[in-house]
Amino acid sequence: MEISPAEWQVMRIAWTLQKVTSSQVIEILQRKKNWKPATVKTLLRRLVQKKVLVTTKQGRYFIYQPCVQEQETMNLAADDLFSSMCEMHVGRTLAHVIEEHQLSKKDISNLQELLNKKALNAPDAVECNCVPGEEMHCE
Repeated sequence: MEISPAEWQVMRIAWTLQKVTSSQVIEILQRKKNWKPATVKTLLRRLVQKKVLVTTKQGRYFIYQPCVQEQETMNLAADDLFSSMCEMHVGRTLAHVIEEHQLSKKDISNLQELLNKKALNAPDAVECNCVPGEEMHCE
């Protein structure tokens, strides 16, 4: 499923609140991004069409709820990103993400544990997977 950067902003609100009206999303995104109500309504409509949000009517209001799990959706987006890059760059890209983003002590401990397990069977070097059958050296 393709979710645009703008749609991610809407989904972050929907995942956080679980049930949200268009008015709530509009208010939050006007404060956060200065977006117009029509923009937000377009994004909500697209997300419903993509079956990422479901909407139900309660009185005069439409209530939006996520149809997909937040972590699963983020994992799929990350998998999609990493599957499109050279295997030789994955480690450096992960290092960049770790350097640039705040992590809790628990996150760091979990990552250290995962890396220790991964190190047991890790190859000495990761081969380029850009051109099958060719020995390439991406840098």
